[in-house]
Amino acid sequence: MALFPNAPISAPLPPVPAVPVPSDGAVAALTAQDTQHARQLADRVRARFAKTLVGQEKLRESLIVTMVAGGHILIESVPGLAKTTAAQTLATSVSGTFKRVQCTPDLMPSDLVGTQVFDFASQKFATQIGPIHANFVLLDEINRSNAKTQSAMLEAMAEGTTTIGGERIALPRPFMVIATQNPIEEEGTYNLPEAQMDRFTMKAVMSYPTAAEEASMLRLLTGRGSDTPDFNALDQDRISVHDVEFLRAAARRVHVSDAIMGYAVDLAATTRGAGTHPIQGLAASVRLGASPRASIALTRIGQANALLAGRDYVVPEDIKSWAHEVLRHRVILTFEALADGVSSDQVIDDVVRAVPVP
Repeated sequence: MALFPNAPISAPLPPVPAVPVPSDGAVAALTAQDTQHARQLADRVRARFAKTLVGQEKLRESLIVTMVAGGHILIESVPGLAKTTAAQTLATSVSGTFKRVQCTPDLMPSDLVGTQVFDFASQKFATQIGPIHANFVLLDEINRSNAKTQSAMLEAMAEGTTTIGGERIALPRPFMVIATQNPIEEEGTYNLPEAQMDRFTMKAVMSYPTAAEEASMLRLLTGRGSDTPDFNALDQDRISVHDVEFLRAAARRVHVSDAIMGYAVDLAATTRGAGTHPIQGLAASVRLGASPRASIALTRIGQANALLAGRDYVVPEDIKSWAHEVLRHRVILTFEALADGVSSDQVIDDVVRAVPVP
């Protein structure tokens, strides 16, 4: 049932080889060889997921698309649904560096970004970098870290740098944060501030597997004789960090028409009570709508999805199919809506129905 029934309804590593730029300054269009190579790389990552994870196709695609779009992802689910396994599968599918950080209330910024250590031999301070300086960083149970540590994470995610002893240090490229959180437990947790939530390109919500998927999972576990996958045995399936940089550069070259850009802007603006087809009564449920960063994320995700589908142009479905993942953590509900059991996904359902598809 629609939440708003009166809403209108309508249908610095070595850089990647430079993208050729024509004399007029426009980015060169993708070639058929580029799109084919991109699909082959994505299929290699998907093949790795098939060896470690059963089901959860939407989560797998969310991780891959976010990586290609150059963003960060937050995964939310109750314990036991393989959030960490999925994150490790993506991170270890690339021959870059990977670090896992178990977030706790006593985790300090220096534990994450690094610190300066006095070297008695040289009588000087030496910089010791932390685990955030990796290509892929898994922040497990991110909502257990305190506000001071979350601010250090925000700098890394927003600026691609960290500050240690007043010195700014660039993070490696590519850089991606995969964070997980448990929505059930509240003791010893800290809500992520809206500014940091907004830095995540997507928020994926995992659901329980079907009975058939759970049975397949048991067959997979008994067949390999271990409850945890051996990622070292899958090294032959890895792609390189240069492949990831190629994917990201290629995605930025996917054509986005003015109509598609307008569609992304309209979706984000409608959550704020504006847009071409504003929803009546939205203010009673939404305290804060999506920022312009949402329309940027929708566009970048649309480009990445189109590239992985073998196209050099974005279609409305590339935007529409990821609207919930991009918007759900950017729509802040009112206390009244939360008390009535309204979810952000219900609001986004009505937004998607209200905004005309170009």
